[in-house]
Amino acid sequence: MARIPVAQRRRDFIDAAVEVIASHGIDGATTRRIAEQAKANVAMLHYCYDSKEDLFADVYEFVTGKYREVIEGSDPHTDLPDAAEQILRGVMQCYLESPSFTATTFELVSWARRQHGDRGIAVYDQAFDTVRKALQEAAAADPVTPELIDEIAYVLATLADGFGVNWLTYGDADVARAQMEINCSVLDTWLSGRLAATKPARRKRAARA
Repeated sequence: MARIPVAQRRRDFIDAAVEVIASHGIDGATTRRIAEQAKANVAMLHYCYDSKEDLFADVYEFVTGKYREVIEGSDPHTDLPDAAEQILRGVMQCYLESPSFTATTFELVSWARRQHGDRGIAVYDQAFDTVRKALQEAAAADPVTPELIDEIAYVLATLADGFGVNWLTYGDADVARAQMEINCSVLDTWLSGRLAATKPARRKRAARA
């Protein structure tokens, strides 16, 4: 029987931990359950990870990497409103495709804020930084203030995470898809108004430049 590389085993345990945390919460995510989900024994899990905390650290990296992958997957050759909608739609689609990822993300953030403070914030901070960078690149041809970029990032997070909570609560995919369109419409209406309100100031800055 071929020996499975440690790197692959680690990924198996990360995937298993996501499923177990989604089903049983952090407190119920025992090493035994995670090993069983990964179709491995507990000894192998401890061979790959010194502690459950080390495994959870890799789960955090997986979560932040997933957000980064979705956000950076938006089309860079577009304008700010389109980029914002692509990011929102991408995150909501990610939630829709994997309820386990959604549940685990929210569980990890809440647990980390209780246990470690800054680690829970770090997941959001890294996601926000990636969103800001993507939005700034999209606005390069018609720059906006850093404050407006922050506002857009906040609205994106609020709409996406609100969608995630509703999806986890009701679990109706057809309703969730309809809510995705509502959220995108809300974003478009709000952002159009904000950009229109800031246009005179942007024109004045451009004229002075």
